[in-house]
Amino acid sequence: MSVRWKRLQAQLGFLSSGLRMQHTISESKAQGERAETIAERLCKVRERIQVAALAAKRDPARVRLVAVSKTHAAGTVREAYDAGQRHFGENYVQELVEKAEQLPTDINWHFIGHLQSNKVRALLSVPNLWCVETVDRPKLANTLNRLMDELRPDGGPIPVMVQVNVSGEASKAGIEPAAAPELVEHILQACPRLKLLGLMTIGSPDPSPEPVAFQRLSHLRDQIQDRFRFQEPLELSMGMSDDFEAAVRMGSTNVRIGSTIFGPRVYPQ
Repeated sequence: MSVRWKRLQAQLGFLSSGLRMQHTISESKAQGERAETIAERLCKVRERIQVAALAAKRDPARVRLVAVSKTHAAGTVREAYDAGQRHFGENYVQELVEKAEQLPTDINWHFIGHLQSNKVRALLSVPNLWCVETVDRPKLANTLNRLMDELRPDGGPIPVMVQVNVSGEASKAGIEPAAAPELVEHILQACPRLKLLGLMTIGSPDPSPEPVAFQRLSHLRDQIQDRFRFQEPLELSMGMSDDFEAAVRMGSTNVRIGSTIFGPRVYPQ
C-alpha cells in the first residue's frame, strides 16, 4: 500500500469522524429542542403575559390565553389541556369539529378563521363552542342567529366578536373600521341569539412598543362603547405569537397564540 493511499485513507477517516461528530451534535441539539414540553412553553407564555400586564398596571387574570392549535393533532392539544389550558382556537371548521369529538368537553373552543355561511351549521354542532371571533358581515350574523334558533333553541346566546380589518390590507379579513359600528348595531338589534363580546383584529408587522393596528382597534372600541353604552366593557381580541406582549400592554383581553406554544405548524406532505 503506497504512502499516498495511506494518507488518503487517514484523511477520509478524519472526515468521517467529523461528520459523525456533527451528526451527534445536531442530534443532541434536536433532542434539546424537543426537551421543552408544551407545558413548559405554556408556562413561559403565561409568565410573559403576566409581566406585560403588570407593566401596564393591569390584572393578568383579565387576559385570556387562547392556544391556537391549527394543524396540530388532537394529542398535542391534549398535552396543553393536561397542563391546565382550557381555551383553544381553530381556523378551520372541519378541524375544530374533528378535534372537539376527540377531546374533553370542558374545552372552550374559539373559532378564529374566516367563516363561510355554509359552514355555520357544522360549527354550531360543536356543543362546547365558546366564541366565534370572526363575524365580519351582517349576512354571517343573520345565519348564526337563525341557526342558533334551529340548533340550540333552549340554549343561551353564542358569544361573538366583530372582526375589524384595521390595517386595510387586502390579505386580511374583517370589516372596515368605518362600517364596524353599523354591524355592531345590526347584531344588537336584529340578532338576539348572539352576544357581542368585543372586537377582534389581526395585527400587522410593527416592532414599535404601541403598534398602530392595536391603537386603532382600541380607539374604535372606545367609540363603540360610548355610542351604544354597554353595561360591560367590550373586549379586545388582539395579539398573537409575535406581538402579544405589546397587545397586552395596550389593553388586549384575549390573545391568540399558536407557534410559541405548539411549535411550527404541521402540514400534510
